[in-house]
Amino acid sequence: MLPRARTPDRTLWVVLAVTAALVAVALAAVLTRGGAPRMDPATPAGTVQLYAEAVLDGDTPTAAALLAPSATEGCGVDGAGIVPDGTRVALVSTRERATSADVTVDLSTTSGGGLFGASEYSYEAVFTLVREGDAWLITSAPWELSVCPEPAESE
Repeated sequence: MLPRARTPDRTLWVVLAVTAALVAVALAAVLTRGGAPRMDPATPAGTVQLYAEAVLDGDTPTAAALLAPSATEGCGVDGAGIVPDGTRVALVSTRERATSADVTVDLSTTSGGGLFGASEYSYEAVFTLVREGDAWLITSAPWELSVCPEPAESE
């Protein structure tokens, strides 16, 4: 009589199928997750979010539209801030008053390389805003995220 062929262990197949399903779900979650939640642009935090995104994307006109006129005084002297590669902005807190607000953010800059890998520098900075009608405008921003729009050419 010939020895009976061993049938595959069904438990192994079930474990492999469950593992494959979990990997697929985790991969789908990572690939479909969105960025930071969108804040209401009519709020101080939403204004800062729009401004920071514009600055990090190099969109000076959009960022400049969110500045109060007082924020661009002396623009020719200081110029724009320098945004290092790998800069991230995270909301820490918002203090809103009737006509002004302070939005505290955490600015983090990661630089790669080095003997021990990437390094990160992080600190808290404050945006100050003023209410103009229904909108919030930025009166001061951290120096790294400051923009200085080009002055309009004289005709």
